[in-house]
Amino acid sequence: MSSFDQNVLVMRHGDRMDNFVPTWVSTAERPWDPPLVDAGKSRAFKVGNEFRTQLGFPIHRVFVSPFLRCIQTASQVITAICSDDSLSFDPSKVKVSIEYGLCEMLSREAIRPEFAPKDGDFRFNISELEALLPAGTVDHSAERIYQEMPRWEETVLGSRSRYENVIQALADKYPRENLLLVTHGEGVGTSVSTFKKRAVVYEVNYCAYSHASRCITFGESGSSTAGSFQLLTVPGVTGIGYTIEETLADGV
Repeated sequence: MSSFDQNVLVMRHGDRMDNFVPTWVSTAERPWDPPLVDAGKSRAFKVGNEFRTQLGFPIHRVFVSPFLRCIQTASQVITAICSDDSLSFDPSKVKVSIEYGLCEMLSREAIRPEFAPKDGDFRFNISELEALLPAGTVDHSAERIYQEMPRWEETVLGSRSRYENVIQALADKYPRENLLLVTHGEGVGTSVSTFKKRAVVYEVNYCAYSHASRCITFGESGSSTAGSFQLLTVPGVTGIGYTIEETLADGV
């Protein structure tokens, strides 16, 4: 018998261009897919460096939404994780894959309809996006949980269910590895409410992340038994604000 404490981090992308340069969308070829501003890249690298030096455990795999702001965020985080204090880069430390199930909420609550592609096809060139990730880190053998992008226009509840499903599926698929999922604000918020009963999320800052952990026991026959995830995120510490909703059962 052996056991492993699996950690899953769910992180929001960095500062997006259209929120700092409002005129950007007027000339953008893909107005639904803004890049990061320089401050967003810096913030992502800083958080990645904190992962490398302060977590107390290694990140083995990174899964990332295909939206450009998430790809650029993941690239900065991975660069920091795979570097040492002398900035020597070792790509063998982390493997990264693009996962459609971590994409933005494809509804008017997240993307203004006039900016969404008219045919509902968000047209991601995966090869071009993988080329933006640090060389030697992309795992082309990893099979996606979601083989296709969700359809425009999905419901808010539908997107939250998608996030919950893909987070759990990825964790179950790699039970011996610690994971970082780079996604969007709604995905981070969903991870908190999934791992913590009655949690109500009211704020997810750029590059904010949640952290949950569970113990997995492995038998000699190859079987495994996973405990329930426990949310370790403290409100306000990693950029997420949330409260616990009280009920009549709590004596209110």
